[in-house]
This record gives sequence, structure tokens and C-alpha cells, in this order.
Amino acid sequence: MSALPNDRAFVFDFGRVVFRWRPEALLGAALPHRATDAEATRHWVAQVFQGYGGDWGDFDRGVVTPADLARRIAARTGLTPDEVIAVIERAPHELQPLPDTVAWMRRLHAQGRTMHYLSNMPEPFAAHFERTHDLMAMFESGVFSARVNLLKPEPEIFAHAVRVFGRAPSQLLFLDDHLPNVVAARAAGWQAIHFVDAAQAEAQALALGW
Repeated sequence: MSALPNDRAFVFDFGRVVFRWRPEALLGAALPHRATDAEATRHWVAQVFQGYGGDWGDFDRGVVTPADLARRIAARTGLTPDEVIAVIERAPHELQPLPDTVAWMRRLHAQGRTMHYLSNMPEPFAAHFERTHDLMAMFESGVFSARVNLLKPEPEIFAHAVRVFGRAPSQLLFLDDHLPNVVAARAAGWQAIHFVDAAQAEAQALALGW
């Protein structure tokens, strides 16, 4: 017999799922003198974020401070530390709620459905969400990567999340825009949807019986 809906939980990624994330727009706003055209903007996005590995990956993992990150990126790229700090400080303001996802979450919340989050997120941004966005109250609990020193798609973060959420992997439906994270969740026994937009994800969840 399948679990009842209230025995199961939705697990949301944050960037590009619950919150807007446009690194090109962020660099254009923070460093307009560097991001002078599309090609230059793409270059600096790649240099700063490194596909969210490298220096920025360590920031997400919670093992470097913003000041350390700024020094590391500056030494590697030729940006000044102040320029990197400008990007870091502006980033939380780029991460604005996506209305369609929030509307879906509010419907789920009204139905009494349980929601958690699992997000690769540095500590300053995590704290910003908690201070700023009332939608955080809809989550029963969550895992930010920087607070556990683990990153998606590492298997260990999914195992840790299962313990935090208090449910079997099969009782969790994970929504993430980054396909390797979806693949890793499925490998850990979770149900998972590759998120494109809220309408697509909600339709797929309903088709799966959620």
C-alpha cells in the first residue's frame, strides 16, 4: 500500500526553483564596468562561480568566509577583492521568490502537505532567507549545505537530509533544476523531478500521485 500524502514530503531546492537566480544579471548589476557585453558577462560568470565548484563551491560548503572567498577569487581572476565582495553582497538580493513556485507551495501548505528544503547555499545567504522571507515558515525543516559542510550531489548530504526530515527516502519528492542532483537523489532512493518551472513540476508531481 502506498503511503498516505501526509506521510510524504516535498523537498525543494532553492536557486531557480523557489528563488530566482540569474548570475548574468547579477554580474551586470554588480560589475557593470566588467560585464560590458554578453561575452564579457559570460566570462566573468564562469570565472566567479566556476560552475559552483572550486572557490564558490567551498563557499557553498561553508568552509570559507566571504572575505576569504573574495581574496581567493581576486587572486585567481584579476578582479579586486572589493569587486568580488560587491558580487557576494548583491547576490542575496538577486535571490527573489519565484511567484509561480510560491503559489504552488501555498496551495500545498493549505492542503496540509509537508515541505522541506535542501539547498546548496552559503551561510550569509541562508541567514538572509531566514531574516527576510516569510515563505520560510511553510517549511517544516531544511538543510543548507554550508551548515553541514556537504554539497549536492554528494550522497552524504542526501543521507543527512533523510535523518533530518525523519522520513524514508521513498517518502520524499525532491525538486531541483540541476539534473545531476536529481540523479543523485534517485540513486539515494528518493523520488525526484527535474524542475523546469512550477507548472511542469506540479503536473509531474500530480502524475506521480503526489
